[in-house]
Amino acid sequence: MNQNSSFRVYNASAGSGKTFSLVKEYLKKVLETTSRFQFQKILAITFTNKAAAEMKDRVLQNLKLFSEGFDNDMSVLLQEELSFDKKTLQERSKTILEAILQNYAAFNITTIDSFTHKIIRNFAYDLGLPLNFEVEMDGARLLSEAVDILISKIGENKELTQILIDYAIG
Repeated sequence: MNQNSSFRVYNASAGSGKTFSLVKEYLKKVLETTSRFQFQKILAITFTNKAAAEMKDRVLQNLKLFSEGFDNDMSVLLQEELSFDKKTLQERSKTILEAILQNYAAFNITTIDSFTHKIIRNFAYDLGLPLNFEVEMDGARLLSEAVDILISKIGENKELTQILIDYAIG
């Protein structure tokens, strides 16, 4: 296992400050480097659209406040943790905010569903899926279709047929 991994998982109950902590860590990562495009190397994944939108909004709001020279709890913590003065925080925040707004599609704070859908869409051809595939959320329908496909293979695939016969008998 790589000891220098920057992969982190945060698990906490509602109202415990998860979003604040995630936003702080995200801002810390983008501000600690002089690269204005560091945000393109960060993937933040949440479970709900609401959480992803809130996190994006808070990142942008904080960068805007910092770039305008305003202080809040977040700016105080970041200046302390990054050993920055106010001017450095202000300058880097302005540069990063401009870069994010100009390259918003690369601002990767998303849901796990959106992320996996994007991966599957990018590899649809390799996975043998039609390029215009649709995501189904009806579990009963999917199960019914899967069973129909499985049953239609009986007699064509000897191994599958034998497994189904053994299951039915057993």
